[in-house]
Amino acid sequence: MSVILAIESSCDDTSVAICNNGKITANVIANQTIHENYGGVIPELASRVHQQNIVPTIAQALKNAEVTKQDISAVAFTQGPGLLGSLLVGVSFAKSFALALGVPLISVNHMHAHILAHFIDDPKPEFPFLCLTVSGGHTQIVLVRDYFDMDIVGETLDDAAGEAFDKTAKILKLPYPGGPLIDKHAKNGNPVAFKFAEPQIADLNFSFSGFKTSILYFIRKQEAENPDFIAENLDDICASVQHSIVQILLNKLKKAAKQYNIKQIAIAGGVSANSGLRNSLQELAGQLGWEVFIPAFQYCTDNAGMIAIAGYQKFLANDFVGHEIAPKARMEF
Repeated sequence: MSVILAIESSCDDTSVAICNNGKITANVIANQTIHENYGGVIPELASRVHQQNIVPTIAQALKNAEVTKQDISAVAFTQGPGLLGSLLVGVSFAKSFALALGVPLISVNHMHAHILAHFIDDPKPEFPFLCLTVSGGHTQIVLVRDYFDMDIVGETLDDAAGEAFDKTAKILKLPYPGGPLIDKHAKNGNPVAFKFAEPQIADLNFSFSGFKTSILYFIRKQEAENPDFIAENLDDICASVQHSIVQILLNKLKKAAKQYNIKQIAIAGGVSANSGLRNSLQELAGQLGWEVFIPAFQYCTDNAGMIAIAGYQKFLANDFVGHEIAPKARMEF
């Protein structure tokens, strides 16, 4: 019997989850809206709001899961990677909470947790499988042999796919966070209205910095000829940008699946909530005979449910850490 309380505070969302014997019984997320005024996450403000949110979020998670503090078997937390100030709030609280309750601590790598989110609900992938992890800060193709036996076989050399979405949204003067808005407008647009070059990167790696620049120059050129270009073509621009990013991601994933002879394919991370990526992956799976695994929307973006399920696997393996543990803004995979 185990009840794992998990804390996720790597960026701007404070999240607490409860895992009761391998089942997520609560997953509470406190979003921070203050960053909308600045067009991006302000680290100092994020850490302050985490301090305000963490106690009520824990109280709500315990209530939703119908457990008490005395029921908790261990406390899991995100050690990194992420914003150091934000991580510090979660790690410090986790250590204090575990010390007060006399229960062990479990450290979780945020990127491992995104992949292990696939083991929250059925159907679950079988080992080995490939996972395309796409978020605002990371773009990786990971070969997953076991719960904590993973290797990055391809990754971005500069910017992440999520950054390409967010920066494009900024160029288009869409409010923050812009990625979901591009997805929304793309549903009404023509995905081949405008063509953007695919970066030619060796092996299974990615690059999005040049792609972002090409979009900027394209918009500048079009606006010089027609100041109303964005307003008149917003849906088509969003659909074309989204289609291009998705094709870049899936072309590399297709290459990796062939190279490793694997047909169990998963996606994870915030961008895995993108409907264009989900639909295109399902279509490609039908063509290539893949079995595809996509987490529920609530487990795609940063959330403590994925930290809890990773913590549960570490609990079973008696993989605990001491109170000398510290947060890490950058963390080895």
